[in-house]
Parts: sequence; C-alpha cells; structure tokens
Amino acid sequence: MRVIIVDDEHLARAVLREYLAAWPEIDIVAECANGFEAVKAIGELHPDLVFLDIQMPKLDGFEVVELAGAGTRYVFVTAYDAFALKAFEVRAIDYLLKPFSRERLAQALDTVRSRATPPEGVKAVAQEAARRHGPLERILIRDGTRVHVVPTTAIDWIEAQDDYVQISAGGKTHLKNGRMAELEQGLDPALFLRVHRSYIVNLGAIARIEAPTRDSWCAVLKDGKRVPVSRSGYARLKELMR
Repeated sequence: MRVIIVDDEHLARAVLREYLAAWPEIDIVAECANGFEAVKAIGELHPDLVFLDIQMPKLDGFEVVELAGAGTRYVFVTAYDAFALKAFEVRAIDYLLKPFSRERLAQALDTVRSRATPPEGVKAVAQEAARRHGPLERILIRDGTRVHVVPTTAIDWIEAQDDYVQISAGGKTHLKNGRMAELEQGLDPALFLRVHRSYIVNLGAIARIEAPTRDSWCAVLKDGKRVPVSRSGYARLKELMR
C-alpha cells in the first residue's frame, strides 16, 4: 500500500511515520507539509491512501480533496471534531482524532483494506464538512498546474455556464468546474444573493437597480456589469435593501 502523509506539523508526521513502520506492507512514498505540496504529490504519485490533516495553512484538507480529486482513499486527521466528524461518519469515511493510539490507527487501516475502491462521494462529504465550519472564506480555481486562491469578499458576481461557473473578482474572471447550486450553499447569505437562476451577486458590489421594462429588472454593478434580476430575485433584493 503506497501512502502519503500530509500534515503541517513535523512532529505529527514523525509520529504517524513511526506508527506505520509496524506494517511492512506500507510504503510511505511522500510526506507533505502543506496542501499545495499534497495536491502535487497526489497528482504525480497516485497513492493508494492519504493521511490528510484538516487544519493546515494555505490549503486545508478539504481544499486538497477538492483540487486533487477523490480518486484515492483518504483518512482525515484532525485535532477538532466539532464541524467535520458527523459528516464523515454518515458516509463511513474514516478519520483519526489527534492524539490517536496505535490501536485506533490499526482500526482505520482495517477499514481502508476492507474497501476495494474509494468510498462514494468523498468530495461531496468534504464539501459538506467544510460548510459545517462556516461560510467559504475563499474559492480555489485550478488553471492547469496553477491554483488561484480567490477571497470570497473580493468576488463581485458569479455566472452559471453549464458545468462551470464564471467568477469575477478584482477585475479578473475565472472559470471553475462545478455547479452554481453547490457554490451557493457555501457562500455567506449575508454577503451574496442569487438574483437570477444564472447569477449570484455580492450585495456590496451593486451600484443601483434599474427596471428596463415594467416586469424586468437589472442590477448595475460598480464595475459596470449588468446582471438580470428575476422576479423572485428582485423581491429578495427589496427585502434585504430596505
């Protein structure tokens, strides 16, 4: 079994490495100290299993799964169980709560061995668990080998385009794979509103609302973008902007 260990704490990686030495069939092919290293290593080495810390700077464990994909098996490692663990338990995705014992690690490995393939919906579960932690603070956009980290507060508008969403932030637009509904669930409803089936806007980016016809409306944003507003979107806007 080819394994990658991902944790920003050197001591945590060392402890896990020491524990795993008891299983001669396990080959640790990489150790990563941050999420960017992890995404690169997973993409290049195609491990059978990743021990993935959740709380890390730069990219957290959930964001690693989003970028690296669910083609491998993950055992999530965390010191905090308040927001994530229930989501994992529902889908039988294993986790280790720090500090964990050798016996608990053995249980996790037994669970992994019992699965011929990665469990269904790992990526969805990671997104659900991340939402339990609160609204998204940033959005990750993969562009070839590059990753753009876009703070949600910098986003002006989002447009649905089939299986993608176009995100405008700071005068630049990015295409991100995913559905509008999934992204909407993670955004702070105090800051963002879906004004049309194809558009979400940052309320702070709205300059004015126009009514080109009696039964249609348009949000004119501060960057000059004109966004159509549906009847229900206009009703929600009026309620919020009283």
